This record gives sequence, structure tokens and C-alpha cells, in this order.
Amino acid sequence: MIKKTLFLLVTLSCFTVQSQNSKKPNIIMMLGDGMGISQISSGMYSNNNYTSLERSKYVGLIKTHSSSNLITDSAAAGTAMSSGVKTKNRVVGMDDNYKPVKSILEVCKDLGYSTGIIVTSTIVHATPASYYSKVKSRYQYEDIASQLAKSGINFFVGGGERYFNNRSDNRNLLAEMEDYFFATSIDKYKNNNSNKIGYLTSYDDPIEKHKGREPSLPSLVESTIQKLENLDKPFFLLIESAQIDWGGHDKDPKHMNSEMIEFDNTIKTVFDYIDNDDNTLVVITADHETGGAAITGGDLLKSKVKNKYVSGSHTATMVPVFSSGYKAHNFKGVYDNTEIFNKLFEIVNQ
Repeated sequence: MIKKTLFLLVTLSCFTVQSQNSKKPNIIMMLGDGMGISQISSGMYSNNNYTSLERSKYVGLIKTHSSSNLITDSAAAGTAMSSGVKTKNRVVGMDDNYKPVKSILEVCKDLGYSTGIIVTSTIVHATPASYYSKVKSRYQYEDIASQLAKSGINFFVGGGERYFNNRSDNRNLLAEMEDYFFATSIDKYKNNNSNKIGYLTSYDDPIEKHKGREPSLPSLVESTIQKLENLDKPFFLLIESAQIDWGGHDKDPKHMNSEMIEFDNTIKTVFDYIDNDDNTLVVITADHETGGAAITGGDLLKSKVKNKYVSGSHTATMVPVFSSGYKAHNFKGVYDNTEIFNKLFEIVNQ
């Protein structure tokens, strides 16, 4: 009897270990829109000469061009990274022939993953849209919102309420999405236990961080990771600091650097999480660089930086990839941005 009991205990123990080891890895994809080396450096010098990216294990570089232009936009770059195909500028979730392509978020969802998206732009902006939408033009915001309503994403946070309830077709998507709880404050978002929550943080574009944007990106990420963990499944989470790019377009160092500092604090939140979890991969990169930003002076001791910009547009310079956690070594080297999808696809399908 004792031998039989011991056999059962050993068998159950082995099964538990095998089940834990066979659990698919969590994926946290972090994008700093418009974030090149100069933006990272500028944010670092503005933040007591420190960046949480120093905790990253591996570093690589990616090429960012689209199929139609050496200078990509966020739609083409987002599609390249999310779906592994080059496409024309302005196109979201489709190839050059306007054939829909599956994103890594959709691949993960098909594999049983829970999913989340958190952005500091509207939720229908080009980058987040490339993970759940298929449209010929990134500016089809109402169509993108309609596709989000059918996406089944567990948790999404961003601005753009107008594209859901003040539409040209008079539909109210918020009312149609009956299986979602819609939060109207960070406390209601944190405290609700639904497995599908939308939090539209602003009617249109969220304001800049240095003008008081709340809730903070780190607090939203911390809450969302906890919600995803509570669903007891592997998860895919997209986090985008969108307005680094906007600061570059506006040639506004205060805007750009305040967004970089908040993104850095968000990276710290994520790295603190994976310190206690060896089954999560974190990939941090950008869709392109914006502004041709340069650091032309400043005061290191006072955390002050002087920036100048070549233009108010995107550039074709390569952008960095930082990776840590589960199989992070796969992301070192120099490669095309479409390889982000290919590498993630291989990891979640192993």
C-alpha cells in the first residue's frame, strides 16, 4: 500500500513538473514608436543618466523600410513586425496585394493565449491596429474599431472613444460589445474581475505625458499583467508608448523626453515582473526612428538635454531590439523587422 502511494505521488509530481515545463511562454512586446538610439539616450540623460534598458540581456538591430518606401510609416512597420510581411505604407494587416495576413496576437489567440493591448495613442492607431485589424488605409478608424469589437482581445486600453460611439454609421460599438465591461477610471479597471475589459482613456487622442496624462502607463501595465495572470493561461501583451513619435514629429524635446521617461518606467515594471518568472519573453523595439533626433548639449548633473532634429518626419535608420527572459537570445543580431514575427512564431509554436 505504501509503495503504491509513493508511486502515485511520484507520478503526480512528474506530471506536474512536466505540465509546468510544457506551458507556453508569455510574450510581452513593447514598442516605443519613433524610438531610436538618440531618443533612448536623450531619455536616459534626462533621467539621472539611467535607463532600465541596462537590465536587458541581449541587443540587436532591425531594418525598418516598407515594401513601397525606404522610409516606413507605422502601419507598414507594424504589419511587418506583427505579421512577418512587408507591405505598403498606410496598409494595416495586409500584404502588397491587400491579402489579409495573420498577426502574432491572432496566432497566440488560436493557441489558447489570453491577449492584451495597452497604448498611449488611440486604440485604433496604426501600430495597435496591425495586431488585430485588416484595412487598406490606416485612416479607416471606424472600420478598425469595428474589427477590434470582434477581435476577442481580453483587455485593451487606449484613447479614441469617438470611433466606437460617435460614428458616421450611427452604431454604438460599446453597446454592441455586450461581453465586455467598459471601465471609466483606473480604479474601475483595476477592480473589475471580468475576463474582457475595455478602457477608453480619452474621447480622441490622449494628451501628452508632460501635460498630465493619467493613468500612467506603468500602472496600466502592472494591472493588466495581473489580470492576464488571473486567467491562468499563457498571455500575449502589446505595450506601445506611441507619443515618443509625436514628440519627434513636433520637434518637441519636452514631449519626446517625458514620453521616453515614462516608457523607461514601464520597462522597469515589466523587468521587475520577469525577475520572478522564467517563462516570459520580453522584446522591446521600435517601428522606426522619428525626427533624426540628435543630442547637441546639456548638463549631465542637472539631467538636462538639448535636442535638435533633422526633420519632423520618420527616418530610415535602423532601430534597436532589446530582449530578456525566455529564449531572448533569439533576438540578438542584425535583421529585417519581419523577423520579429518569425522569431515569435517559432517560439510560441515549439
